[in-house]
Amino acid sequence: MGRVSTSARRATALVLFGLVVLSLNLRPAAVSIGPVLAEVRTAFHMAPATAGLLTSLPVLGFAAFGAAAPAAAARFGIHRVTLVALFAATVGLFGRSVTGSETLFLLLSLVALAGMAMANVLLPSLVKLHFPDRIGLVTAIYTTALSTGLTAALVLTVPIADALGGWRWGLGAWAVMAAVAALPWIGLARHDRNLERTPSTVTYRDVARTRLGQVMALFFGLQSLQAYAIFGWFAQLWRDSGYSATTAGVLAGLVAGTSIPLSLWLPNVLARTPDSRRVLFPVIAAYPVGYIGLMVAPYSLAPLWALIVGVGTVTFPLILTLVGLRAHTAEGTAALSAFTQSTGYLIAAGGPFAVGLLHGWTDGWTAPLWLLLALALPLFWLAAYVARPRYVEDQLAPVTEPGPHPTRTSP
Repeated sequence: MGRVSTSARRATALVLFGLVVLSLNLRPAAVSIGPVLAEVRTAFHMAPATAGLLTSLPVLGFAAFGAAAPAAAARFGIHRVTLVALFAATVGLFGRSVTGSETLFLLLSLVALAGMAMANVLLPSLVKLHFPDRIGLVTAIYTTALSTGLTAALVLTVPIADALGGWRWGLGAWAVMAAVAALPWIGLARHDRNLERTPSTVTYRDVARTRLGQVMALFFGLQSLQAYAIFGWFAQLWRDSGYSATTAGVLAGLVAGTSIPLSLWLPNVLARTPDSRRVLFPVIAAYPVGYIGLMVAPYSLAPLWALIVGVGTVTFPLILTLVGLRAHTAEGTAALSAFTQSTGYLIAAGGPFAVGLLHGWTDGWTAPLWLLLALALPLFWLAAYVARPRYVEDQLAPVTEPGPHPTRTSP
């Protein structure tokens, strides 16, 4: 019994470690571009529309490839698919740092983002599968690691580029970290676990027909639109306001860094709070406050607005926590996660692109900030709906007629 217990503890520790290093690598491919965007545009002579497309690639990649993750995990094994996702991220990150072709740069960025997308969708399922009784705690751990990786990519890309000889080094360095992150998943893939298929399995299409799935997708989409517009363009906003590239990257890193302690704390609070609105509403309110501040004093009070906007970005780990809490099973969580994220990222795709176009047309940041503020307001209504305890499987169950105990919950 002691050996079995020790072996089980080691397996659990390996899974948790794998989740942490995986999470550290889920954002550098997307956000490391922002601090060196001006240099990348100059190197490839990018038009404003192409730069807008580049900052929208993360959400496009997540929308296009995330939906395939649960089916791939069911067929090949969830750990094997995670390993392949990290391999794709490594190849894409390295390849784009050495290519001289603008087209290849975009395609290889998409390869890296495809790996990130699949791993991103599988994370809630991995948590549900291995830690069903500790969803809030483990989600807090991995979202904190995710925020740490995001912050590191924003803060360190420019210093790495300056130290090693250019923006290519700054972007390529993250391929090394992705390769290291694959190591624990090699061991886990040897004894893989498939998401079980049973007659009651919830599918992507099933979730698409539920109101919970639709609201979760819209909520996720609008918050992702905010986050990727921020991490794709705000470093440039602060550069245009008068800060150096390094300081602008630090300010963008401050946005991400603010979410680190909050990501460690708030998901667990959310999982234990009877009325989730008490957690969600104050976090969402940080977006409009920060945007108004940036319109009024983008330079002199930049650190304050970076902190406040950073609070708003904690919406991301909170909705990931809700994905794990709004399904009864790992299969339901996988389907809800796939629909929520892939559809949500499709909704979000136009955000960074629109911000880039508005900035190009107006040669300023007031119009883009007003757009982001307007799109943040619906998050309050969406949060009010998902805050109530509903489960995606219940909204799929047929209504029993007649009888006093219907199996479907009210929408």
